[in-house]
Amino acid sequence: MSDDKKSQLREAALDYHRHPKPGKLEIRATKPLANARDLARAYSPGVAEACLEIKADPVTARDYTARGNLVAVVTNGTAVLGLGNIGALASKPVMEGKAVLFKKFADIDCFDIELNEADPEKLAEIVCALEPTFGAINLEDIKAPDCFVVERICRERMNIPVFHDDQHGTAIVVGAAATNALRVAGKAFADIKVVSTGGGAAGIACLDMLLKLGVKRENVFLCDLEGLVHEGREKDMTEQKAAYAQPCGARKLSDVIEGADLFLGLSGPGVLTTDMVARMAADPIIFALANPNPEIDPEEARATAPTALIATGRSDFPNQVNNVLCFPFIFRGALDVGATTINDAMKIACVEGIAELARKTTSAEAAAAYQGEQMTFGPDYLIPKPFDPRLMGVVASAVAQAAMESGVAERPIADMAAYKRKLDASVFKSSFIMRPVFEAAATAQRRIVFTEGEDERVLRAANAMLEETTDTPILIGRPEVIALRAERAGLAIRPDRDFEIVSPDNDPRYRDYWQTYHSIMERRGVTPDIAKAIMRTNTTAIGAVMVHRDEADSMICGTFGQYLWHLDYITQVLATDGCHAVGALSLMILEDGPLFVADTHVNPQPTPEQIAATCIGAARHVKRFGVEPKIALCSHSQLGNFDCDTGVRMRAALEILDSQPRDFCYEGEMHADAALDEDVRHRIFPNSRMSGAANVLVFANTDAASGVRNILKMKAGGLEVGPILMGMGNKAHIVTSSITARGLLNMSAIAGTPVAVYG
Repeated sequence: MSDDKKSQLREAALDYHRHPKPGKLEIRATKPLANARDLARAYSPGVAEACLEIKADPVTARDYTARGNLVAVVTNGTAVLGLGNIGALASKPVMEGKAVLFKKFADIDCFDIELNEADPEKLAEIVCALEPTFGAINLEDIKAPDCFVVERICRERMNIPVFHDDQHGTAIVVGAAATNALRVAGKAFADIKVVSTGGGAAGIACLDMLLKLGVKRENVFLCDLEGLVHEGREKDMTEQKAAYAQPCGARKLSDVIEGADLFLGLSGPGVLTTDMVARMAADPIIFALANPNPEIDPEEARATAPTALIATGRSDFPNQVNNVLCFPFIFRGALDVGATTINDAMKIACVEGIAELARKTTSAEAAAAYQGEQMTFGPDYLIPKPFDPRLMGVVASAVAQAAMESGVAERPIADMAAYKRKLDASVFKSSFIMRPVFEAAATAQRRIVFTEGEDERVLRAANAMLEETTDTPILIGRPEVIALRAERAGLAIRPDRDFEIVSPDNDPRYRDYWQTYHSIMERRGVTPDIAKAIMRTNTTAIGAVMVHRDEADSMICGTFGQYLWHLDYITQVLATDGCHAVGALSLMILEDGPLFVADTHVNPQPTPEQIAATCIGAARHVKRFGVEPKIALCSHSQLGNFDCDTGVRMRAALEILDSQPRDFCYEGEMHADAALDEDVRHRIFPNSRMSGAANVLVFANTDAASGVRNILKMKAGGLEVGPILMGMGNKAHIVTSSITARGLLNMSAIAGTPVAVYG
């Protein structure tokens, strides 16, 4: 790398830490503090009640304070990354970064604590004194062998989890990578020879973990700067190294590498040579984890041993051994069950959870975060990526279960399946509210045709449907293209074996399709030749014909193209089945709950009748999500104070709704703030029929509805489910081009709900 490039990267890193405000952390209140009442509750005198409850029963500290979700990252700065002993203050950016990772990946709050104390016993005394403040302790970047002393004392004296991540986090991820590498190589832990370099904290912990996984002690050869650790050696020895002393005399790494199945490097660059690699066993496993430069360049190792299974500590090579795969989730599981420690059973559960996840189909979210990388289980994908959102549910629940089974959980979880769903919901924002829809869809098996079947998002959604639902996907597209893209995306599904393909270029039903389309459209200017051309080129029209012919129960289209263009072809065909598009309803999942918005696409300037129909349809759909609808008719006018166009149409729609009994709450016309804030609404209209905040906003034109939808997505972090096409008997839905694979899976569940349940 050139000096200029290094300088640019340095300045970018410094700017990242300096702007817009120094550091990477801040504290935010979780309770309101807007008036004297709030102040009296947050502090004196109300705070005394919480204090007295905790004094009477210390366990309730979890209920009244943040302690149950609060971790301390503690260091003295004596072994910071590759920087060495830089001191406590200089280590603070690293500890802040660790706290950010806890919050990002596991929603755990964290304080970084940097201590000027070099004496390990005194350091341990300080850490032990912090127990009333924290639910768990993460020891970080403390040099060996001091770290062993600090952790031992803290674990003996504290009744909360204490975890030295440099040791055990590395060991867990190495254990997961080794588990899968041996699976690929067709070997077993009990049979392999392990040669390791580096007798520091991480290296020793990794060897300890390998023994727990089944490696035999006599098959482990530990080397350091003084050569092989052997019996009788006195120079540069520690109690931890001595546990791995071999009975033979002095030897070098080059002497013991012969026939090694696994090389584990946590030392420095250039330690392992290509000559040594050539002398290892067949299909060698090489974990060269020194940072920033590994013990051997992976490309050189692969050139010497083409079948080698290689992992490093770097993100620019496959199989990065990264502790973030472990520590957020092992703490999440431990905190949630009130574990008093993190024991071997919990660590091994973490190993198994990480390893198992790598063997599953890659999530769409991870694929999006690592575009262009091949993420199919095998030599170059032994462990999952850190941004795989499934880590939370899989690993944390496994750790929690192990804590309960091993007897260290003070708050056992009664329903582990529900706990895992809760974890998944914390990372998959749509998970909780979509649950009733998926449960309803599971009552029947429906055929869902995706009209843009060559899109990778569609392929991932189809794969997820087959794994998670009872519905059957049908894809429209070229079979060879679909097969190639599925393989490239690391998906196990294949055309005709796992799902049906409709090929516009060459399908035996082509004649039936164009004749059906022509019979529907022949009095609207469509000739046989036009019908033939459309059935060769227009996949939306093909999908609509399939639904019309009862060859599919519902269709999903719109991953590219304009919404109304798709709607035109759908209504051409399905209007003959009595379907009529009423409006489009978007569910926006926000931090404070769901908010539905309509009509976002169908009727640019809806009539009062169309607005009323949109309200009725929206109420029916909102109930499918287990939500009681409260519908606000939104306008520039507010409760009759302005005779603008939108106000007039909204008042007319309200009259239509009032003309018959309704099984849902609605009110209007009003501004959006009055709809969402009961206090505002009460000041201007005390006798409103609606209580609380509206959860459905119906607008008088698509400009307003679509604008609100997009603003909520872009500025409020809203996640959209939909748009749901109302009035089509659940036979067709049109998505937008920004939809994700998970969004398509959600839409397939909506489309997969039987009409009887759909209502």
